Amino acid sequence: MGAPAKFLFDLDFAAPAAKDKAATAAEIAARVAEAEARGYEQGFAAAQAKARADTERRVAVALGHIGEAIEAIAAGLDRIEARMEAESVEVALAVARKLSAELIAREPLAELTALIADCFRHLVATPHLVVRVSDALYDHAKGRIEELSRRNGFEGRLVILADPDIAHGDGRVEWADGGITLDRAATETKIAELIGRYIASRQQASKPRGTP
Repeated sequence: MGAPAKFLFDLDFAAPAAKDKAATAAEIAARVAEAEARGYEQGFAAAQAKARADTERRVAVALGHIGEAIEAIAAGLDRIEARMEAESVEVALAVARKLSAELIAREPLAELTALIADCFRHLVATPHLVVRVSDALYDHAKGRIEELSRRNGFEGRLVILADPDIAHGDGRVEWADGGITLDRAATETKIAELIGRYIASRQQASKPRGTP
């Protein structure tokens, strides 16, 4: 049997490993450009995020100012509405007073005779009625009141008196256990009081919260 064959290798395993090939200038430049691009992209994204955050903050502040302005405008409109309503009510009251005065001047017995007629209809069985009118209207009112009593079937005793304390166009009807008075001045005072309370409550309701 012949001698075994020898394996011959060109590579010397005992020799140190070969070093990596040095990067070229072009490769270095490409890597630097890539790093710069990544840095630019990251910086641009961060700048966009900051810009969005700043924009959102400014929008939120602007919306807050707009909301405050709207509330102020609404409060102002409420005050204007309350003032206009108060003025309208006052004008209506003044017109009503003027019309009432003109009506009394033209038909001084209109309201009084309507009141007396209503009393006759509801007090047919009353044995005794006293009607008081102003001195100036006594002569004119006496016949009309007596006619009303006959027309409404009142069979009791009717007394018509002139009263110097009763204003022109006013009057009073009295019976045994009651009476009713037509007093325009007292009625106007009560109406003015009620309107004053209503206007005050509307003005108070239109004030901003926390305002005394």
